[in-house]
Amino acid sequence: MTSRRRKVLIGLGAAAVVLIAYCVFSIAKPTVLRVTTEVDASPDQVWQVLTDRTSYPEWNPFIVSSTGELKTGAKITNVLRDSSGSETIFTPELLAVEPGRELRWIGKVGFGGIFDGEHSFRIEPLPGGRSRLIQQETFRGVAVPMTAGWLEGKIKPQFAAMNQALATRAAALG
Repeated sequence: MTSRRRKVLIGLGAAAVVLIAYCVFSIAKPTVLRVTTEVDASPDQVWQVLTDRTSYPEWNPFIVSSTGELKTGAKITNVLRDSSGSETIFTPELLAVEPGRELRWIGKVGFGGIFDGEHSFRIEPLPGGRSRLIQQETFRGVAVPMTAGWLEGKIKPQFAAMNQALATRAAALG
């Protein structure tokens, strides 16, 4: 084996190791967005607003459309609007549908491992008939580290806007 060929093979091997390490790191270390809002409404009222998806265009600044059966294992179609007004359509799979407690799904770009997001809405009861709404998404995949700033700046504010709009609408039910 020539010296030049050996150097090329060592260089390719080193590049492969770096690429593998990056992939492992990007999947193992997720980016998490989380917004918590206290709501002057019961968990059932919060759930009612959250799952009345035909009304989303009236009040929801983040998920402007959502269709499909709310059943664990089913796929739904969501249209998201980021804080700049850009819209994205995706079809996540529902992982949990627990009335008054949790709605959770996973969306993937491609076959998975590129840009995966597990999104949840958790509702916790508080004293006095109030609730805590926790909207969270855990992003994993090789493209996530390159988009973390965008997620924080364009998507997280929409979580807060949706939580606040949902809280206002749920409180009006009572």
